[in-house]
Amino acid sequence: MLSRTAQNLFWISRYMERAELTARLLEVGYRIALMPSAGTGYQNEWSSILSVSGADIGYKKKYGPPKQEHIEHYLFHDLDNPNSVASCVSKARENSRAVRTALTTQVWDAMNTGYQELKQLAKERYNTANLPALCDWTKSRVSLIRGAIESTQLQDEGYDFLNLGYFNERADNTARLLDIKHYVLLPTPAAVGSEVDHYQWSTLLRAMSAYRAFRWAYGGLQTPHKVAHFLILNVACPRSLLHCLDRATRHFDRLEHMLQRQSEAQQMVAKLKNNTGAMEVDEIFQQGLHEFLTHFVAEIAAIGESMRASYF
Repeated sequence: MLSRTAQNLFWISRYMERAELTARLLEVGYRIALMPSAGTGYQNEWSSILSVSGADIGYKKKYGPPKQEHIEHYLFHDLDNPNSVASCVSKARENSRAVRTALTTQVWDAMNTGYQELKQLAKERYNTANLPALCDWTKSRVSLIRGAIESTQLQDEGYDFLNLGYFNERADNTARLLDIKHYVLLPTPAAVGSEVDHYQWSTLLRAMSAYRAFRWAYGGLQTPHKVAHFLILNVACPRSLLHCLDRATRHFDRLEHMLQRQSEAQQMVAKLKNNTGAMEVDEIFQQGLHEFLTHFVAEIAAIGESMRASYF
């Protein structure tokens, strides 16, 4: 497979997963903003969404002080934001068109239909009340494309590059979503374990489509340690950091078998998987959840750069 084709396939999945992350961030912000005590933590919930998404600098240059309606537009429709839903869907479709012959008809149709629907949505008058529907549309469209890949793509090296992009981006996304709790910390230590605290954890799990799975696995209330264990160390959770690293390792192993060589990126993922899997949730909190997640995101970014040097 040509390196350019492999790179395009890798980024198709990354862009679509990134579009879903942005939609989920918007959903978290929207839900938390409905709370009477919203905005009384470490940061206003919408400022925290910008910080976690890495879009705060670009937003401030264009709009200035945080304002909910402007942030919603910047994160969903604004093509000046490279990580907006619209930008990610457009770039995923552009990459798909460049490797059209490497994709099945079903995958291309799902991608192209989503792009055309997005253009139509951009023409409609926007209202904050429409945000949940836009987030649901994004998640549904990404799931449809993912399903087409799983059910119709030949499971060759192209399939592995699609999945490596998917799991690389998902690991980054889960870490960023979990880190939101650092930015919307409750105003006083006494509030930890309060109704507001439980609501925020519940909101996070629901926005990640993980609420019911969490209840099945742990039951009871959403304590910080339980949620962190679920989203970081529980390999049975499809959005956990360890699950993403485990699946990425499998696809790297398949590539090694097909290409008859190991890569630096493969070794980095294996090391990060082993180090993460060896940790206990108490150890993570002692280190600092925010510090752990910041380091993890940096490691995932380094793996992405190594992918370029190793395969592209």
